[in-house]
Amino acid sequence: MIRTTPRPSAGRRQPGYSFVELVLVCTLLVSLSAAAFPIAKFTVKRHKEIELSYSLRLMRNAIDEYKRFSEAGLLELQQCLGCDGYPEELENLTEAQSLTNHPPDVVKRFLRRIPIDPMTGEAEWGLRSYQDDADSKSWGGENIYDVYSLSEGRGLNGVPYSEW
Repeated sequence: MIRTTPRPSAGRRQPGYSFVELVLVCTLLVSLSAAAFPIAKFTVKRHKEIELSYSLRLMRNAIDEYKRFSEAGLLELQQCLGCDGYPEELENLTEAQSLTNHPPDVVKRFLRRIPIDPMTGEAEWGLRSYQDDADSKSWGGENIYDVYSLSEGRGLNGVPYSEW
């Protein structure tokens, strides 16, 4: 007796997925990925904004600490007109400053390096001096009182990055 495999009858289904099932799964995957893309986009922007906020706070705290050291007479600075104890350049915060009434090997650095603006990708920042207006976009050059981002974009909260 010879055995043969039975032929599937018209009423029996073969194992596997139908075309309709495959199209349904593909449609579901496309719709889920389309919903996830904007979320990922905003997440990246939010991380950059957090980094910008941190960098601005770091530099502003360094400027304020420089001012406190200057007013306390702890920094050996050349007296300049209009400096008011603020650094003349942003790079002064990264250079080793000698402290008065301390041994010569005791120095103070206020920043290790100038942070990179995450919005522009460069280590260039907008500067304001103490003599400038609070919302001025041009630096008077006397000293550095404040820093801001040179990016023309807006944050997720609607406020321009240059006003942070």
